[in-house]
Amino acid sequence: MARKKKPLPILENVTITDCAAEGKALARVNDMVVFVPFCVPGDIVDLQVRKKKHSYCEAEVIRFIKKSDVREEAFCQHFGVCGGCKWQTLPYEKQLEMKQQQVFQQLTRIGKIELPEFSPILGSVKTREYRNKLEFGCSNKRWMTREEIATGEPAGEMRAIGFHITGAFDKILPIEKCYLMDNLQNEIRNSIRDYAIGNDMTFFDLRQQVGLLRDVMIRNSNTGEWMVLVQFHYDEEDDEQRAMGLMQHLADTFPQITSLLYVDNQKCNDTFGDLDISVFKGNDHIFETMEGLKFKVGPKSFYQTNTEQAYHLYSVARDFAQLTGNEVVYDLYTGTGTIANFVAKEAGKVVGIEYVPEAIEDAKVNSEINGIDNTLFYAGDMKDILNDEFIARHGKPDVIITDPPRAGMHQDVVDTILRAEPKRIVYVSCNPATQARDLQLLDAKYKVTAVQPVDMFPHTPHVENVVALEMK
Repeated sequence: MARKKKPLPILENVTITDCAAEGKALARVNDMVVFVPFCVPGDIVDLQVRKKKHSYCEAEVIRFIKKSDVREEAFCQHFGVCGGCKWQTLPYEKQLEMKQQQVFQQLTRIGKIELPEFSPILGSVKTREYRNKLEFGCSNKRWMTREEIATGEPAGEMRAIGFHITGAFDKILPIEKCYLMDNLQNEIRNSIRDYAIGNDMTFFDLRQQVGLLRDVMIRNSNTGEWMVLVQFHYDEEDDEQRAMGLMQHLADTFPQITSLLYVDNQKCNDTFGDLDISVFKGNDHIFETMEGLKFKVGPKSFYQTNTEQAYHLYSVARDFAQLTGNEVVYDLYTGTGTIANFVAKEAGKVVGIEYVPEAIEDAKVNSEINGIDNTLFYAGDMKDILNDEFIARHGKPDVIITDPPRAGMHQDVVDTILRAEPKRIVYVSCNPATQARDLQLLDAKYKVTAVQPVDMFPHTPHVENVVALEMK
């Protein structure tokens, strides 16, 4: 006979004391650390333990006894179910304080190197509608809340467009209104939903790999342009005709869309970097501007998702580079060449490297349309391209600017940088933990001279950090 699982305990009258990783809050009960979502320091709550380990547990609030004096009301109707914007109830000043603390703790605890005094974090210009890109999944299995299930009522319409639920890969939380981007994205997404359901279109089933409507990406820019890319999954003979009906509906309803795109994605995942994108109407790109420069952004391009704050982030990187006009600069993980082109006028030559070939083509175009002739761009895996032979061919870098993905830099890349011995390194990171690990490796020859945290993502625990290093 199977052993019955011991019921997990309820913890009563618990005071939330701090913020923790991944947007969770923290409390201590006896010697147990308790992680709780959607709370702020000062909340007094009763908790239901959901997962228990030896030294910590994860729990959910089942009753608020007293709400914290610092707590703010959530502005989004999806707060508490949607996995994003977990810090909505934490005042923005407190969010910045927590992010500054996060950078300090990770660089000191993981890096274990000598550090200068940290500069105060740069807060975001906008705290709502600050993103220029959102992606929404489409599913025939919408997420149902515990409250909905508890009513015992029929589920009703199960097709949904929205965000994936953490821990339920095939379920989508229907989103009615999201505050992360200009409100037009809400109108576009909801119009796609209403047209698709009204015309009896099938939504994607991730387990069965069937269903016509699969994914929606929406981008906008500070030039007023909008891009919409709809991913379809053609199953039946008339699916393409149905898909074109939806595209025509978008073209007719939203003249603001200057780049209306679609793709038939037959893969098991919704990535489209290796697929051909079709243009239904308008251009295959939009433009962003920054300090008089124009940047072409295609559907596969990486561009910082907070446009206004990206300018401040790149300005810090340029200041830390201390360019005089003659330096050879390597821009690693260059994306569409934003940083490379942004610093080019103050450098002798800039060499950019990026994994995505389409992004590199955009980077070259960005140099061309801005009349910049001192940049070179190369596509490929960083650890394979950046080697001693490459440096011998293009010249020893005086300055290296690196902006790697969350995983940080590969050991081979770090080793090549150490052999190249640039005078200065500027390390831009979206993950201070992996940045700290890399700084420890670079500490063999470099000392950190400046640290500047930058908030790109209000209401989330994510933070960017820029570090300046000089040869010892």
